[in-house]
Amino acid sequence: MLKSLMVAKAKDELEQELVDKEAEKERYLAEKAPLLQTSGMSSTELQELCRELHVKIDVVDEERYDIEAKVLHNTREIKDLNIKVLDLRGKFKRPTLRRVRVSADAILRSLLGSKHKVSMDLRANLKSVKKEDTEKEKTVEVSDWRKNVEAMSGMEGRKKMFDAAQ
Repeated sequence: MLKSLMVAKAKDELEQELVDKEAEKERYLAEKAPLLQTSGMSSTELQELCRELHVKIDVVDEERYDIEAKVLHNTREIKDLNIKVLDLRGKFKRPTLRRVRVSADAILRSLLGSKHKVSMDLRANLKSVKKEDTEKEKTVEVSDWRKNVEAMSGMEGRKKMFDAAQ
């Protein structure tokens, strides 16, 4: 129901717009090109009228030519700008990249070349964690924090932390 009302309203507005355009056209033509009264004119008056009309036609043709030249220039410029936009955006569709599974050894071989034989066994380089280590860390955390701060303050404390990390 609402859709049909909207369509009917749009149809009415379109008809009104066409009527308005036609009235505007009639008004413009009446202003720019009044009706000619040629009856009762002598041949010299008719020739003078024809000369005036030819002068007006020449002026209109010059204006039309100038406007056409501007339009052609603008369309050429629009085409050039569109080409530049396409060049900047990229004319070709980029292909979708696929995931490739490559081992760490293959990556090192491609980076270092085939001369260097480096195997990267990540599991061998991992540190093993023992239960005893975690228990020692828990006991250290339980101790008085003020003593720990005093012991670790200054350069000696930093040296102790550095030595403990190695």
